[in-house]
Amino acid sequence: MEKGARNQKNKLCTAIFFLCLFLTSCQDWLELIPPDGLVLNEYWKSKEDVEAVLMGAYQKFAQMDERLFLYGELRADMIAEDVNTPSPERMIMQGNIYPDNSLCNWSDFYIVINYCNEVLKHAPEVFKSDASFSEYQLKGFEAEAYYLRSLSYFYLVRIFKDVPFMLEPSESDDIEFFQSASSDTTILRIIKEDLKKARFVVTEYYGSQEENIGRATKGAILALLADICLWNFEYDECISYINELENLDYLLLPAGKWFEIFYSGNSMEGIFEFQLDNKLDQPNSLYDYTYYSRYYKASPNALDILSPEESFESIRGPGSLRAYDARIWKYCGGAPDGKTLRPSADIRSCNWIVYRYADIFLMKAEALSQLGRYDEALQIININIRNRALMNSINIINSPEAFEDAILDERAKELAFEGKRWFDLLRMGRRNNYSRKEKLIEIIIEKVPSTQKLVLASKLTDPLGWYMPIEEDELERNNNLEQNPYYAEYSND
Repeated sequence: MEKGARNQKNKLCTAIFFLCLFLTSCQDWLELIPPDGLVLNEYWKSKEDVEAVLMGAYQKFAQMDERLFLYGELRADMIAEDVNTPSPERMIMQGNIYPDNSLCNWSDFYIVINYCNEVLKHAPEVFKSDASFSEYQLKGFEAEAYYLRSLSYFYLVRIFKDVPFMLEPSESDDIEFFQSASSDTTILRIIKEDLKKARFVVTEYYGSQEENIGRATKGAILALLADICLWNFEYDECISYINELENLDYLLLPAGKWFEIFYSGNSMEGIFEFQLDNKLDQPNSLYDYTYYSRYYKASPNALDILSPEESFESIRGPGSLRAYDARIWKYCGGAPDGKTLRPSADIRSCNWIVYRYADIFLMKAEALSQLGRYDEALQIININIRNRALMNSINIINSPEAFEDAILDERAKELAFEGKRWFDLLRMGRRNNYSRKEKLIEIIIEKVPSTQKLVLASKLTDPLGWYMPIEEDELERNNNLEQNPYYAEYSND
């Protein structure tokens, strides 16, 4: 192994150690944190050791809430710069994306992946030596690790496209840590197979609502499978997973209780949420990003989509935003009135929601409409989404494109500022051999200075420009990686 590879491995182990020092919680299921020496053989002795590493993966992922928000919203059309928008994010919003931007750093995802790979390698060995470790527990822990690893890779391929595909932990010189990138299609195919097996063995009930929504369940795995299939345009398969999920115990919250999805979270609509609690030193970053520090506000497009004229439910209109300054309300409000903040102890305690039930219904409507099953899709849009939110029913012309536009609009209303919008737009731009890429390009350049619009629009006809570049430091460390060709001119030789 090259010296650089060993240095990178040591940095990763050090990062894991310091992460473990700070990841503490009084909740029993988040108390189990791996000590220093994660890779040492003497550590892997009991099922508690396995669970501790698994909890490290959950908590590291939860700490990424800020990045998950930015990756899902920054290049889309629902947020705008505010008075204190940081320079790296401002550059991306203005179309000036370079490999030295800090958001090109993917290392946090790979720390989560490495935790999961540790569990998948060592848990079977612990099972053989710990008599109290049941096969049921083993399979459950493995299923959770597959879920978190798969979710990490699903984010990575949607953000960067082709990325290194690590299936072994980086714990010894026998492991080739610096791998070349695998294709997004290969990665998605393999993680789908992992998830399909995991859904049959995952533990469904953990003992509390926080655990049932904060840990991988069958519902969470089915939601991720459906999302991957929709991204792959595998519509029948997407619908089959959602039909399976509909047999589980999830409910759409009625209009009057809709804000409970965000405060206090873990509602009956929640399928998978990263648990964040400021009182336990596990704060959510988005109060600062969307309210206190004024990094981001709602865009003019968001104000139109969520206006009282478009939404008859107050919490989806002025209650979702502070009407006088367009501040985003979901991550700081204590009530759907745009005025009442959360109590100070809870101000940074909003969970990061990965999947909730309304999202699933909109996935199903999209898949149905792309198959020409328009009546079924329209029924979901009107009954499950609009009427439930006190909004009038709509009619849509029976065409895939008309339904695509309508569903994009409904997803923007329902899932505003939840880290979904960019991926929704990217899916639209990729569909049917990029037949609607001009619409995506138009959205991307909307926030770009007028002097750059024509040049950037021309460059973005290459879909590789819709993904982020690989960070320049990563390219220097790993000679097996090649820069996304769209950004090659900005990379060092």
